[in-house]
Amino acid sequence: MWTTLTLGVGAMVGFGWVTLVGNWITEAGAFGAATAMLVGGLMMAVVALVYSELVAAIPKAGGEHNYILRAMGPRWSFIGSWGITGGYATVVAFEAVALPTAVQYVLPLDQIHLWTVSDSEVYLSWALVGAVTAVIITIINILGVKIAGSFQMFVVIFLFAIGALQIFGSLTNGEPAKMEPLFTNGMTGFFAVLVVVPFMFVGFDVIPQTAEEVNLPPRKTGRISFISVLIAAAWYIMIILTVSSALDEGQASESALPAADAMANLFGSAFFGNLMVAAGIAGIVTSWNSLQMGASRLMYSLAHGGMLPKWLGKLHPKFGTPVNALLVLGAVATAAPFFGDKALGWIVDGGSPMIVIAYLLVSISFVILRIREPKMDRPLRIGGKGNGGLIIGILSAAITAFLFALYLPGMPAGLGAEPWIIFGVWWLVGAIFFFGIPGGVKPGPKAEKHLLIKVYEKYPHRKP
Repeated sequence: MWTTLTLGVGAMVGFGWVTLVGNWITEAGAFGAATAMLVGGLMMAVVALVYSELVAAIPKAGGEHNYILRAMGPRWSFIGSWGITGGYATVVAFEAVALPTAVQYVLPLDQIHLWTVSDSEVYLSWALVGAVTAVIITIINILGVKIAGSFQMFVVIFLFAIGALQIFGSLTNGEPAKMEPLFTNGMTGFFAVLVVVPFMFVGFDVIPQTAEEVNLPPRKTGRISFISVLIAAAWYIMIILTVSSALDEGQASESALPAADAMANLFGSAFFGNLMVAAGIAGIVTSWNSLQMGASRLMYSLAHGGMLPKWLGKLHPKFGTPVNALLVLGAVATAAPFFGDKALGWIVDGGSPMIVIAYLLVSISFVILRIREPKMDRPLRIGGKGNGGLIIGILSAAITAFLFALYLPGMPAGLGAEPWIIFGVWWLVGAIFFFGIPGGVKPGPKAEKHLLIKVYEKYPHRKP
């Protein structure tokens, strides 16, 4: 249980909070940012409730792929799965760049200049920190969920120990006056923080991706998805409040790593700032590890279902992990640091709406399955025996549609041109595979079986 829980929590609590918390406080104020994160956490908790029932009812690797396939059919399943895979891949790329950024706070990494990408200077020593770590994390994932989960548990425990130290420092040395103004920029500031919610909470859905490999009852696995969201929300709110008690608004906005500078201020020593950087590095590694694991299981499921090339569905003969999918993701992460840090910010922004599309389709699938298959075995039934669960599913769909709307041009937190270009390129690539999926397959419990029959008829060389 604890191994699975740390996979979900670790996936969410990455590195973004170390760098972004200063922006949150500046945009909305200490209490405004904390309120936005609380509301966002509750929104994602509703989505997690939907996932909780589905992962217990359909405990198969690939999560979203299986839920949407059963409810809406193969092509909708591909759209949701391709979206979440793209979101995961962008976060993995981000973490590969975030790691040397964090290490540079403590050690100089500006050795052997390579080139400049989008005004970002790339140094060999800096890039190698991310690239070598990418190789190590890929190897850990190939060794299997048990090894990766044990590694994850150790790192998450360390991360939360540092968090407890930050709370102690805030209670003993924090200054409430520095938290003022408590609210700034009204609803504009609130939405500016709320829009980061999908990116900050992506990861609880990693648990369904590994459902076939964890040794837990489906009912308990489903509950863990929900609990992991609540823990992550509590962590982000804690970070906002403790940092705002240590840095005034000006200090928070000017700091490159506000969480680290706040820790140094609370204890009056640069050592504690470096310790918080270590916690940030722990967050990078846990998020990176979990999301690479989840993305590989999705690619495996899509390949197994005939939607992606067959070789992506190959399992390691000894460890039973999707080795080729992991190697592809590892290659992306290894290459990412050599492109610098600024351009990759666009990639992360481009990945966020992909994630929300997947959440929206899963929510719709939940509602469809509740209506069409009321007698489906549901070891964990949210909302009780009546229509409470159906109401939760509709609410989840409305929440995710609302979150996607926040990214659109003209909205308070609308994305710029570059993220939308990346978003478009990802879907253009996906279109190549989408139009290769045979039509005429109806949704239902046997949808994947019928799909494979049609795939083998259309592409005989894919037969096992």
